[in-house]
Amino acid sequence: MSAQKGSAIHVMAGVLRDASGRVLLAQRPAGDALAGLWEFPGGKREPGEDALAALVRELDEELGIQVEAAEPLVRVPWRDSRKALLLDAWHVTRWRGAPLGREGQALRWAEVEALHAIEMPPADRPIATALRMVRGMMVTPEPDADAGAFLSRIERALDGGVRLLQLRARHAGVQRVRELALAVQGLARPRGVRVLLNGEPGLAVELGLDGVHLPASALTPERPVPAPMLCGASCHDARELAAALAAGMDYVVLGPVAETATHPGAPPLGWKAVAALIEGYPLPVYLIGGLGPGDLGAARAVGAYGIAGIRAYHA
Repeated sequence: MSAQKGSAIHVMAGVLRDASGRVLLAQRPAGDALAGLWEFPGGKREPGEDALAALVRELDEELGIQVEAAEPLVRVPWRDSRKALLLDAWHVTRWRGAPLGREGQALRWAEVEALHAIEMPPADRPIATALRMVRGMMVTPEPDADAGAFLSRIERALDGGVRLLQLRARHAGVQRVRELALAVQGLARPRGVRVLLNGEPGLAVELGLDGVHLPASALTPERPVPAPMLCGASCHDARELAAALAAGMDYVVLGPVAETATHPGAPPLGWKAVAALIEGYPLPVYLIGGLGPGDLGAARAVGAYGIAGIRAYHA
């Protein structure tokens, strides 16, 4: 999506984290249409202004800090009855000065895991979700009869750096899924890895997992798990992407982008179609299908948040 697509207002947002990992929020002022809501600080990018320069200027004006280093986090296109905007969030990794509400706005530091309970503008919600996600999602293959070997492969992947895992065991009975999920959770939790369970929301809640991942065919108007649990869906076309958004999903996985051995015969979307599908889409999108960590740059270039993979993440 271009910086000034159509009539969209390009707004820069800074994500600042303190030493304990909390993020800084600013309160919308009285008289604003969203007065009282908490948002990531920033402001409008001027026509022709470089994005980073706009972020530096806005955070100086709003907070009185001097940004020394920042990197793109996520872009959120959003449209409501009043206007269209592109919320361009950057992670500020280094700055000078102590943030102050220079425009009279209240400030607060909030735990990332508590953001779901804070009243925020709708466009800021996907940024809060992105802060809980990482760029790579490992999807497990269907487990075979050798649970020990299956768990050993997962353990090697976690030791290799995987920090977001989707446990997929769609052809196993509920009791076996429960046993595998508990074992995976035991490996993941000490390593700080989030575990999503494919297709079993009730079990995910019962076991206290980090979230659930659904097929598009299982989407309903109501989220099947409570916040702050993550909830995502697999999508393959524009209709399913729209359904995931309407169902209140936190993220989606879209594919297959390329041909993949795990889904032989499935027609790949290709990069051009993927770019068209997710242009203007406001949720974090993971791309899947014949991709691996080396494709992250290409994925981000077309507007995706990250990469999901089965074979690419297994030792």
